[in-house]
Amino acid sequence: MPVTRTLAALGGLSAAAWCAPALGPLVPAVATAMGTARTLPAPAATDRVVALTFDDGPHPRGTPAVLELLREHDAVATFFVVGEQVRRTGGLLDEIRAAGHGVAIHGDRHRCLLRLAPHVVREDLARASATVGEHLPLHRPPYGIYSPAGLVAARARGWRPLLWSHWGHDWRHDVTAAGIAAEVTDGLAPGDVLLLHDADDYSAPGSYRRTVQALPRVLDAIAAAGLRTTSAD
Repeated sequence: MPVTRTLAALGGLSAAAWCAPALGPLVPAVATAMGTARTLPAPAATDRVVALTFDDGPHPRGTPAVLELLREHDAVATFFVVGEQVRRTGGLLDEIRAAGHGVAIHGDRHRCLLRLAPHVVREDLARASATVGEHLPLHRPPYGIYSPAGLVAARARGWRPLLWSHWGHDWRHDVTAAGIAAEVTDGLAPGDVLLLHDADDYSAPGSYRRTVQALPRVLDAIAAAGLRTTSAD
């Protein structure tokens, strides 16, 4: 094989290896191979619990609305927060914690890890940790997309990667509250991790409003399935 073809083949393999973790949210086998969980640990099946998770906040309007609905339904959630949003929204992170919900790291800025050099990933997670807290159990990257460097950096901080098994695609502009609720609760089973968003800073403007409208239906569907919510950590 000519040297140029050999180098091209090696480059292709290297690129494939770099991008492989990005398939985790879509291909369960890839998530398993990477050791990135999509569901809760086995005891969740016995306890008949699911984890309701919210990404991208805190948000000055979306997060309080979600917190109020969770309070009304006596439900628990885990918020994967963004450092820059925590700094922008003042005491909202404290409100999440005071209400008894879990908090985890989503990043300091909402950027795809595949596009960042390893040292930039480490710097982003260090700043997020300084803002949100040092001793948190879980991490989920923006878009659910890990790079090899992102996995190494998160685990070096003692964070367990957690993706999701159900999502509502609630960040898009063309979905309805009914559609969000139906999709995220389709085929619910104990141990499932549900992904929604309490903010629209990185998605369709106003999308959090449809999530808020969908949330009562989601919580009702969880209860109808004989399940209850628990913190993901």
